[in-house]
Amino acid sequence: MKKVSLIIPCYNEEESLPFFYKEAKEVLSKINYDYELLFVNDGSKDETLSILKKYASEDEHVKYFSFSRNFGKEAAMYAGFCNAQGDYIAVMDADLQDPPSLLPEMLQILETGEYDSVATRRENREGEPKIRSWFARKFYQIINKISDADIVDGARDFRLMRKEMVDAIVSMSEYNRFSKGIFGWIGFKTYWMAYENVERVAGETKWNFWKLFKYAIDGIINFSLAPISIASWFGIFMTLCSFIALLIVIIRQLIFGDPVAGWASTICVIIFIGGIQLFCLGVIGQYIAKTYMETKHRPHFIVSDTNSEDAVKVK
Repeated sequence: MKKVSLIIPCYNEEESLPFFYKEAKEVLSKINYDYELLFVNDGSKDETLSILKKYASEDEHVKYFSFSRNFGKEAAMYAGFCNAQGDYIAVMDADLQDPPSLLPEMLQILETGEYDSVATRRENREGEPKIRSWFARKFYQIINKISDADIVDGARDFRLMRKEMVDAIVSMSEYNRFSKGIFGWIGFKTYWMAYENVERVAGETKWNFWKLFKYAIDGIINFSLAPISIASWFGIFMTLCSFIALLIVIIRQLIFGDPVAGWASTICVIIFIGGIQLFCLGVIGQYIAKTYMETKHRPHFIVSDTNSEDAVKVK
C-alpha cells in the first residue's frame, strides 16, 4: 500500500492544532493509503509540543520533531522533507488555510502519472489588507521576470509531491532557503489547483507585513542576480553622468569664463551620488552576507525531541 506523508510546521499553534488534527484524520481515514503526520515544532513557546506528544502517544501515525529553538518555517519544511517516508509528500499549515479536504483530489491527479506534483494557489485574497495584496502581486511579477524560478501568483506552500521530487529538494542543501523558488527551479511537471481563500481557524498569523517583505527580499536575492546587476548599471550610468557634467563645467569655463556658481546644487549632487553608492553597497552587502552564511555550513535545524527512532536530527 502506498503511503502519504503530511508535513505540518508548527509555531505557537496550540489553538489550531485540535481543529487541524481532527479534520486531517477524517480525510486520511477515508483514502486507501497508509499515512503519517509529521508535525515539526519550530520552537513554540506555548503548549504546542505538549499537544503533539499527546497525539503521538495515542496515534501511531503521528510523529513529532521539536527544534531546540525557532529556526523558521523554511527549516521546519526542510526537516519534514528529510524525515518523510511516504510515496507522496505534502506540506500543509496547521491553521487550516490549507484545506485537508483537497488531498483526495490531489492524490487522484498524481495517480494519473501525468504530473509530479499538485500545487495550490489562492483564487483571491479576500480578508487580506489591500496594500499587502498589492505588494504580493508585484512580488510575483518581479521575481518571475528577473529569475529562473517559476512562481504562480497566489501560490501556497501547500502542495503534494512524489518522493522523487522531494529527494531533489533535499539535495538542494543551501542554508538560505526559499521553498517557493526551489519548487519552481527544480522543474518537474506541476498541476496548479485553484481554491478560494480560507481564513485561519484559530490563533493569529505569525506573518506581519515586514516579515513578508523581508521574505520577499530574501527570495529575490536567493534566486536572481538582477539586483547586483542593477547596482553595476547604476555605477556605469553615474560615471557617465559625472563625466558629461565635468565636460560641461570645463567648456563653460573656457568659453564663457563663468565661475562654477552655487554650492547648493553641488551639495545636492554629492548627496544624490552618495545615496546611489550606499544603495549599491547595500545590495552587494546582501549577497556577501548570504555567501558568508553559506560558507559557515551551519545546520538548517537541530531536533531536540522526537518520537521517531530513525529521525534525521541535524542537517
